[in-house]
Order: sequence, then C-alpha cells, then structure tokens
Amino acid sequence: FKESELVFTIGGLGPTSDDITRDVLAEVLGDPLRFDEEVARWLREFFARRGVPLVESNLRQAWVPSRGRILPNPNGTAPGLLFEATDGTRMAIALPGPPSEFLPMVDRHVVPLLHQWGGGAVIHSRTVRLCGIGESLVEHYVMDLVVSTNPTVAPYAKTGEVHLRVTARAQGQAEAEQLVSAMVQRIAERLGRYIYGYDEDTLEESVVRLLTAQQLRIATAESCTGGMLAARITNVPGSSHVFQGGVVAYSNEAKTRLVGVDEELIRSHGAVSEEVAEALAFEVRARFGTELGVGITGIAGPEGGTPEKPVGLVYIALAHRGGVRVQRNEFLGSRNDVRTRAVLTALVMVREYALEAKAHGEEVMRH
Repeated sequence: FKESELVFTIGGLGPTSDDITRDVLAEVLGDPLRFDEEVARWLREFFARRGVPLVESNLRQAWVPSRGRILPNPNGTAPGLLFEATDGTRMAIALPGPPSEFLPMVDRHVVPLLHQWGGGAVIHSRTVRLCGIGESLVEHYVMDLVVSTNPTVAPYAKTGEVHLRVTARAQGQAEAEQLVSAMVQRIAERLGRYIYGYDEDTLEESVVRLLTAQQLRIATAESCTGGMLAARITNVPGSSHVFQGGVVAYSNEAKTRLVGVDEELIRSHGAVSEEVAEALAFEVRARFGTELGVGITGIAGPEGGTPEKPVGLVYIALAHRGGVRVQRNEFLGSRNDVRTRAVLTALVMVREYALEAKAHGEEVMRH
C-alpha cells in the first residue's frame, strides 16, 4: 500500500483458521469486519441444497468489510471482498483462490470497477497466438510495434508457442476495439502464416478446423507421448469427423504387434529413430485408412539417454498420400516438458501440411 492505491489478493478467504486474508486487510486498511446476515443465510442455503452439514467455521465467510462491499461468487462459498481505507485513498480487492471462482468474478465485478475508477476510459485487449516460430524471431518481425504505446504489443513465450497481447486504451469501446484491430492487422501482415488463432483459441482447435475443411482424416501411433496427442485432438468438439483412432505403442512388442512395425527395423535402427517414426506413421495410416498418420517415438527422460541419443530426442513423422515427413527434435526440460513439446510440434506439422493442402490442393499430397 506504500506504492499502490489498489491491491489485489487471491486466496485466503476460506473457513479455516489459516485463511487470514480478510482479517489482515481489515486491520491494515482500518475497515473492521461485520457479520452479514444475508451472506450467512446464503451459506446455510448453499450447504442445505447439497445435503452437507454446515459447521460453525463456515460462517467465518459471512464476515465482510464494514465500509467496502461484497462481490458475489456464484461458484463457491467465499464471496469476494472490497476493502476501503478510512480516508478513501486506498482499496483492496480480495478474491477466492480457485481459478474457477475468481476468473468469472474478475470479468463480472473487477473489470467494471476498474473502468469506473479509470474515469470512464476503456481498456480492450486481444491475444494473437502463434506457433512454429520462436519468440526471438517474432520480436524481430514486430520490434517496431512492441515499442508503441497505444496500443501496446507485449510478447509472451509459452511452451511451444508465442502470444502477442495487444492492448489499447480509449474513451469508448468502439475506439479501443478499432485501435486493437488495426494493430492486429499489422501483425497478421507480417506473421500471418504462423497465427493459428486469437484469444482463447487452441492449437488443436485450429488443426481440427483445418483438417475438417480439407476433408483430411488422421490417426496416431504414439510411444513416448503416451496418447497425449490423441487426447489433445479429441478434446476438441467435432474431432470425430477427422480423428479415426490412435495407438499407444510404448514397448517394442506393441510397436510390432499393434501397429505393424517390422521387428528387424527396430533391431537395426533402435526404437528411437527416424526409420521407426516413419514406420509408425505409415502403418497407423494404413491400419485406420486415413489420409494422414502421425508417428512419435523418443526419449522423454529423465533416464535412458546416451551420447548418440540423448534425453529429449524425439522423432515425429507425418505420413500422407505422397510420402512422409520426419522431424528430428532435441527438446529441453523435464519429462513432461519433452512430451508436451513433442505433441505441440506434431500439431504444428499437421497444421502446416493442412495449410499447404488448402493452398495447393492435391498437388501437396503428392510431395
């Protein structure tokens, strides 16, 4: 509070003795707590509807600031609380910890309050989501845009992706949206081929849309990723139109028996090899009768690596009508990092092929 007029806290509003956020804020801001009968009644009804007994400690959540206000929480028992200092110059907003609770409250209560306190100014943001390109290269293409002030452009490196958050401030919603839209268009002119979506879009949603539009069906044979690629694809509603099935072929025996990879190929080149990745992709495509087949094999770690084949080595193959594409990757990070990056890379490979199919039709499928 020494440097800020408004402070946000997340968590510590529960019913247990270690949930002390409300008590601390009340003391620091001099906004004493009072027992709110309306909140208490709501809590009793909440527990009664669920057939769960209400214990006395649950009613701790009915203690609210005297001068501030209550921010309703439709997804949990802890209301959000707004505390106000005696002189009115400092405030605090306390929100419950679970994201499923505080995120809707931010949209419903906090953002309107910020607009109100901001003198009527409107803040509007969009997130441009990119894949298949690194953060440094993205920044190279948009360096002159990153230094702009309204709207601002902020790059964020995510696992296997880069996000550009464009934010504008204006006196009206339409003006703010126009400023953001114009900047997003400038970004698209430079990086359009790498943009898979905006805001809450996911890479797998983009892939499913492209495959559906191009009438391309896909099947997967996964080793080190253990079905994660299939799971990402099938998370998308409507993916049944393009995803025919997947095989988790973790052991060498499974690669041979379930997918049809030749035993001699595995003996000659090793399970983690370009040749086996190709075979996984080719065979799973043939077995499911799809236009595309993906094969993934690698060493996720933390053990199992050698100087020739280190931890993080993953081969990803994409079989199609005209042949196969194979990508050798050496991913850094934990076991989960390696597996996640492998799945994202596979999705990028499928997306790039589908984009080429969209641009060139049957021609790309013969190369």
